[in-house]
Amino acid sequence: MTRKRLLAALAATASAVVLFGAVVTAEAAAPSLSAAFTQSSVWNSGYGGKYTLTNAGDANSTRWTIEFDLPAGTAVSTSWSSVLTRTGQHYKVTNAGFNGTIEPGGSASFGFTTSGPGLPTACTIDGSPCGGGAPSTTTVPATTTTSEPPTTITTVPAGDVVDVGTAAELQAALAEASPGQTIRLAAGIYRGSFVGTTPGTAVAPITVTGPSTAVLINDGPSGEAPSCPAPAAGWDSGYGFWLYGAPYWQLKGFTVQESKKGIVADNSHHTLIEGVRVHRIDEEAVHFRRSSADSVIRDSTISHTGLGQAGYGEGVYLGSANSNWACHGNSGGVDRGDRIQVLGNHIGPYVAAEAIDVKEGTADGVIRGNIFDGQGVSGQNSADSWVDVKGTGYVIEGNTGTFASPGTFANGYETHNPATTPSFPNGCGNVWRDNKSDLGGVGQYAIKITSTSKCADRPNVVRASNTVSRAVRGLTNIPVTP
Repeated sequence: MTRKRLLAALAATASAVVLFGAVVTAEAAAPSLSAAFTQSSVWNSGYGGKYTLTNAGDANSTRWTIEFDLPAGTAVSTSWSSVLTRTGQHYKVTNAGFNGTIEPGGSASFGFTTSGPGLPTACTIDGSPCGGGAPSTTTVPATTTTSEPPTTITTVPAGDVVDVGTAAELQAALAEASPGQTIRLAAGIYRGSFVGTTPGTAVAPITVTGPSTAVLINDGPSGEAPSCPAPAAGWDSGYGFWLYGAPYWQLKGFTVQESKKGIVADNSHHTLIEGVRVHRIDEEAVHFRRSSADSVIRDSTISHTGLGQAGYGEGVYLGSANSNWACHGNSGGVDRGDRIQVLGNHIGPYVAAEAIDVKEGTADGVIRGNIFDGQGVSGQNSADSWVDVKGTGYVIEGNTGTFASPGTFANGYETHNPATTPSFPNGCGNVWRDNKSDLGGVGQYAIKITSTSKCADRPNVVRASNTVSRAVRGLTNIPVTP
């Protein structure tokens, strides 16, 4: 071989080595995803399923798509932590905003429930077979068989922060929530139905937080409602944010508007609502219902309620009327929303019913440091005061109330004594102190006690530290206690 040819051959060989090395490097830095299916639970009419994705490569995934088929007679009823579309019996599932990135050696998951017993087939992930062949289908033996789906098994590790920016991402995060987790809302409009049903714990509450520019809107209700409100397939309550059987949640900072009801806590004790804004609501803004005891709402702003039904446009609603205990009386037949605290909120103007409605059967709450703006109170359904107290043992102190027209305004604070079964000293044993009331030259009394004879054993107490201005009649209709 001549020297010229030898040098050319060596150069070509060197170039090939360099190119080959570059190719190897590029191939090594790539994700390698597989997916395995398991049944988390089984019931008479379907099952709960979960796909777990694992990255065996050495680069992060940025997104993923899983596709599978279900046999005729089986369909996905609900899904979470994913975006799911269906064409006939073929399903395409893409990642939610928070779980598309899977680090090398890491995993992510999504879940769903079905109507029908058929298992997925023909699974692919990003166009390749799940697990390199037929999907892995294993079953965890069910311990019980029921007629309804059991509680979804969550898979997000406790303590994680999940950032969401769309309604679908928020819905998925709520469905997958676990104790200790924080769901963090980006600014923007979230339009849909948002329901939390996973209990937190005292040491690991579940938190949903966001700026006031993160706005939740529910255009419902829609579908056929159950006889008593409860999450149900095919029915949207129209509530802006709904906790159902979900104690120890914290809701902070965001806004709820343009919904049938604002925030509803059902059977969700130890709920904290802090720094939220609720306005432009068809009925009540915040409702602690079905014995959501030991809860707190503080430092929040409420206005423009009752746009659909003025007489049901309360600012904060504690408990339920005894006429509704058949649905909401889950504590011995009573809605025991006891020891709820309403602290430092600004309620009004244009809250069409009471700023706070304290219902019969509730006890020992605290209403402190709030500002009540009574402008726009409607007078409908006896809504003609800032606070109507039908509960027992409440401390009402350090609040400031004002009234200016328009509106129908009778008194600043009122008590009423409805008879109930079982019987309670409704509207009795409450204490007012250090409240400032400006009745605008329209209201009769700052504090109107409806009956003293019904409260002989537990009288209401109005302390001399309360003050009133521009009242038609005065501070109160009962003797003042020093």
